[in-house]
Amino acid sequence: MSLLNAGRVGRPHGLDGSFHVTRPRAMLLELGGVVRIGADAYEIVRRAGTDERPILRLRGIDDRAGAEALRDGELLVERADAPPLPEGEYWPEDLEGCVVLTPEGRQLGVVQAMRALPSCEVLEVGDLLVPMVRDAVMSIDLDERRIVVDSEFLGVETR
Repeated sequence: MSLLNAGRVGRPHGLDGSFHVTRPRAMLLELGGVVRIGADAYEIVRRAGTDERPILRLRGIDDRAGAEALRDGELLVERADAPPLPEGEYWPEDLEGCVVLTPEGRQLGVVQAMRALPSCEVLEVGDLLVPMVRDAVMSIDLDERRIVVDSEFLGVETR
């Protein structure tokens, strides 16, 4: 996948075209960066607020009505423009669709999504939530699209 989700356009902020970002990935929303909303690309010309609650203004969106017209749009960033992730971290888009297996090779399901909880991120695998911690996740092979988890740690039957 060549695009990464950086958040969604939230409610307008002020009169100059600025808006709040919902579900932000702050590291993808840098001043001067480019985001896509639908088929259009925009440069970020203002970034305020915090990493948890950023406020953006995009070149060409100069009033409250323009920001409102973008509301609920997905903010997408080209993967090539994203900063490199630290060792052992992954973009959720890369993990979605991976098969989850026990060390014995029993398939537990497929990753539907990665969700942030207060204590850690988890992989949603059907009804099973797999915490993204070393005790639970034994290996991730993106080329093979598979994740091996510790069934004993997760309390999952291996038969």
